[in-house]
Amino acid sequence: MGRLIYNNLYCMGLLEDAKRLLAEKGADPAILEDIEDDAFGNGGLGRLAACFLDSAVTCNVPLTGYGLRFKYGLFKQTFVGGRQTEEPDDWSRWGDPWSIRRAEEAVVVRMKTGDVLAVPYDMPVVGYGMKNIGTLRLWQTESLHEVDFPLFNDQKYAQAAADKNRAEDIVKFLYPNDTMRAGKQLRVKQQYVLVSASMQDLLRKYEQRHGSDYSLFPEEVAAQLNDTHPVMAIPELIRLLGLRGVDFETAFGIAQRTFAYTNHTVMQEALEKWDLGLLNSVCPDIVVIMKQIDRRFRDEMKALGKEVLPDRCIIEGRRVHMAQLAVYATHATNGVAELHSQILKDDVFAKWYEIYPDRFQNKTNGITQRRWLGLCNPELCRLIESRIGGGFETDLERLKRLIPEIDDSLCRDFIAVKRMKKEQLAAEIEKREGVVLSPDMVFDVQVKRLHEYKRQFMNALSLLAIYFGLKEGRLKDLPPVAFIFGAKAAPGYRRAKAVIYWINKIAEMVNSDPETAGRMKVVFVQNYNCSWAEKIIPAADISEQISPAGTEASGTGNMKLMLNGAVTLGTFDGANVEITEEAGRENEYIFGATVEELNALKADYDPKAIYEANPAIRRALDTLDDGTFPELEGFAPGAEGTLAELKTSILEGASWHTPDHYFVLQDFPSYLKAKLQAITDAGNHPEAFARKCLMNVASSGKFSSDRTIRQYAKEIWNV
Repeated sequence: MGRLIYNNLYCMGLLEDAKRLLAEKGADPAILEDIEDDAFGNGGLGRLAACFLDSAVTCNVPLTGYGLRFKYGLFKQTFVGGRQTEEPDDWSRWGDPWSIRRAEEAVVVRMKTGDVLAVPYDMPVVGYGMKNIGTLRLWQTESLHEVDFPLFNDQKYAQAAADKNRAEDIVKFLYPNDTMRAGKQLRVKQQYVLVSASMQDLLRKYEQRHGSDYSLFPEEVAAQLNDTHPVMAIPELIRLLGLRGVDFETAFGIAQRTFAYTNHTVMQEALEKWDLGLLNSVCPDIVVIMKQIDRRFRDEMKALGKEVLPDRCIIEGRRVHMAQLAVYATHATNGVAELHSQILKDDVFAKWYEIYPDRFQNKTNGITQRRWLGLCNPELCRLIESRIGGGFETDLERLKRLIPEIDDSLCRDFIAVKRMKKEQLAAEIEKREGVVLSPDMVFDVQVKRLHEYKRQFMNALSLLAIYFGLKEGRLKDLPPVAFIFGAKAAPGYRRAKAVIYWINKIAEMVNSDPETAGRMKVVFVQNYNCSWAEKIIPAADISEQISPAGTEASGTGNMKLMLNGAVTLGTFDGANVEITEEAGRENEYIFGATVEELNALKADYDPKAIYEANPAIRRALDTLDDGTFPELEGFAPGAEGTLAELKTSILEGASWHTPDHYFVLQDFPSYLKAKLQAITDAGNHPEAFARKCLMNVASSGKFSSDRTIRQYAKEIWNV
């Protein structure tokens, strides 16, 4: 959700008044940032949901968000010796002024591991112009028995509080490490609490209107499943209806018409598959319903004369495929970008698409322009308003009116605004990271989750190639450039954490070298979150969206950067395809193989041959094991999480990886060429580059989450 104080004041039209009144009292409005933290942690799906809530309330779509009220967010990230370290992110340590506890609407969630009380906390979502207030309802788990007094009286304190601790542990941490069974079981508890409490809540509200007639439930309630994490809601609704006397077949029909499923990934490892024994240890009644759904599916396939294949099955052996269950037991499945939705039909769910082609849709993601332009870049807003007037806060397509206004004068004004945002960011980075950046540098930005497929590794290779090129005089005309990173790696993701360490070591080497210090800087900001994004994105010249084609479902950071006047340096992946269609290929820097080219390449791909043939790649990759950088301590030589293993994973493969699984070496030459061109254009031809940036701003109307939410409402929810 990010910080809410400024966003809510902005949506109420009171932000500037509040800042002025505080200043008159001698108070710096910035102190509010030290009091309110970004709530609940961070991540792409969560931020997308926050944008959707903002758009729904602004567009008058009656949408309620359901989630869990985590005590600690993902984690607070710091770097120690260049390594990521994690601390609890106690976002509410100063209190939570926004949420209202609704104890009278608490529900009991029954589990084999122990029943818990789910207490709703309601957070208002303030619509722009204050016409509506939406609701984010978050469940906090509490014990039905706070303390066992006889045990406490017997001085058995740990046992007396065991029930309380078990209940509260469920929502203690967002994304607990699940490398072992205990962590997996905790994830199941989290998912089951969310869906059971939410379904009970929806049924209770419905019954207040209609009593025990459930025939109208799908007419009044639409439930969108945000990825596979809440898919247990389908069997849970069927179970709850069964307790109310509804037979299985009728309950299944109600559930299917109620639920729709959004897929956010094409990667098999991210499509949840739960062991039935594990599910049985938490919610055995759900397993019974899942088996009934599976039997129904098999009977349906038999009637259609279709084979139950591994990629068209719900239960396979002792595992349930949550994505397959979602496709079968809902009335709509959508991807989140045109390319992604096509890949779902052609590949990921191809066998399902054969049977149910009418269920598949596309809903390209979007972002709220209130937070990601109005709030974080008022200077650019004022410039736009001076040329085309207002109204784009609620109708982003109005930005198209800017296209005929793009002239030398507007370009100069845009450059001035961008420099102002760079000055603001440089001051923040110097204060928090101790790295001094010149606002006259080109700002090249890659901010997103740290994952191998997002290829921060490839960016790091390019930093070394550029650094060596500057040192050896091969890049004499390259303008001064700052490379800015922000990313968290999952605590158990050792290879991703090794990439962070490597980039930080590159930064130390580059920033301390007097030969290059004025021409190239590298900074990796700590604890990247919504609030950092609001400062980094408006200052960016170049937006790095460099995942291999066919891996990033959509991306929304690419849209935020586009809206704030950065060009995309990227592959034809996710929403980059549509960004390029809207703004024109001449206004982006596109590189790399297409989905079709990568698919054709897979069988014979040999990264070692590329490594041997390309001196720039070889030299940069060799820094991982030639002593250029100190190896990570605490690991066995060559173990996962070391720099040497990063190189091994590229050249030889590692764990489940094939060699160079994400085609870093394949795309690197075209990536480096496009990157150098973008930096050169930005630094040496500022007005021509500003035209490209302004074309991106003017063409970003499609990527408002207002458009996305209206499409969901009309085409899936029938609102």
